[in-house]
Amino acid sequence: MWEVPEACKRIRVTGVVQGVGFRAYVRRHATMLGLTGYAKNMPDGSVEIVAQGQEKSIEELLQQLRESHFDIDNIEVEDLTGCNYAHFTTM
Repeated sequence: MWEVPEACKRIRVTGVVQGVGFRAYVRRHATMLGLTGYAKNMPDGSVEIVAQGQEKSIEELLQQLRESHFDIDNIEVEDLTGCNYAHFTTM
C-alpha cells in the first residue's frame, strides 16, 4: 500500500485574530486532525499558521477556520517544502 506524502502549507489569516483565543483554537483543531506545525502572531496583526500533514486534514482545518466564530477577513494559503515538525505549537 502506498503512503500519501505529507503536505505543508503556510496560512496567513487576517482580521480580528489576535488576543481572542484564535491560536489556541487553531492548535486544538490542528492537533485533533493530526497536523504538526505552529500558529504565530505576526507584527501586522495577522496570524501565520504552518500546517504539515495529510492534504485532506489541512483542507479540513481551513474549512474549520472559515466556519469559525472569529472575525476573519482573509485566508491566504501557499505551499511549503522542507517542513519537519514533530507537534503543533503556538508562538
